[in-house]
Amino acid sequence: MVEENTAPEEEKSEEELLSEWQNMAEHEGVDEPASEDGEVEERILDQNEIDSLLGIDGGSNDDLTGVRALLDTSVVNYEKLPMMEVIFDKFERYLSTSLRHFTADNVEISIEDTTSVRFGDYLDTVPLPAGMVVVDAGGLDDYILMVYESRLIYAVVDILLGGRKARPARIEGRSFTMIERRIMENLTEVILHDLSRSFEPVSPIQFKMERMEVNPRFTTITRPGNAAILVNVKINLEERDGLLQFCLPYATLEPIREQLLQQFMGEKTGQDNIWENHLAQELYHANVDIKAVLGQFECPLSEAMKWKVGDTIELNAKKDSVVKMECGGLVKLMGTMGQADGMKAIRIARNVSDVNNEMEDN
Repeated sequence: MVEENTAPEEEKSEEELLSEWQNMAEHEGVDEPASEDGEVEERILDQNEIDSLLGIDGGSNDDLTGVRALLDTSVVNYEKLPMMEVIFDKFERYLSTSLRHFTADNVEISIEDTTSVRFGDYLDTVPLPAGMVVVDAGGLDDYILMVYESRLIYAVVDILLGGRKARPARIEGRSFTMIERRIMENLTEVILHDLSRSFEPVSPIQFKMERMEVNPRFTTITRPGNAAILVNVKINLEERDGLLQFCLPYATLEPIREQLLQQFMGEKTGQDNIWENHLAQELYHANVDIKAVLGQFECPLSEAMKWKVGDTIELNAKKDSVVKMECGGLVKLMGTMGQADGMKAIRIARNVSDVNNEMEDN
């Protein structure tokens, strides 16, 4: 039986390792096919390699690769705003109760999904006819888009007009009548009121209907390439259902982005108590300008234009007259005129709290 010597190899120095890598690189270059001029020939990719590079190799849309993956990274993932799910979870509960009162029947509300889309791509996928409502987000100085699926509109109208036992209405490619539009407006007020209540713990936003459109070209509230959050809400009405969609551009939500990044919602969500206390303490050290108003009178502009240097203006302020002290144009202190250490002074008679209470009583 022959035993092999398995002695450990000696560790190589850095210079020896570098020399080996250089030799390997030189040998790899020899294997490349070269042209007659000595230049290395360029390798041409086949169709499968090109498709794989572009990310269109026929795979599933969930696993994006290549250039296609780089393009899709321009859309921000909605999971970066975790508070949105909490807000629409509250909205689901509020709307369930409100629609039960609105339709006088049982209604089931469920949030189907929340995704990120490009605004222009979303408008191209809206099935027509559809009720599109441009909503003014008061407090954000921007707009969001709310879209009713046509079968949801027909189902609500049918129920409100007494067709509870009728079959689901057939979807027709026609414009909505005045009655249907009026019902949509009433329904929109109920939905936007609940949406405002859902956002209230995060930010006091008042959603109001700006206008109602049926043509997507008239509902452009942001650039087509801008990213937006799309929330699909499914509404079930007596074996009939329909889809309600909210399209919220990220540009609209930018003022409350910090609040939406929070993980949990409390009673004071969106407020930093530590920063508020620090700011309150710093305000006590702020310098403010106080002006003492010794007297006021009115005169014509023609007389004021005749004043010259050296003229004397008589004021009504006397020794015991009440002098008002203003800060920022508002009266905050009141006192009497006097002297202290050879300088004019005012003895405080009523402080800020007293003046503010008098103003509230008046």
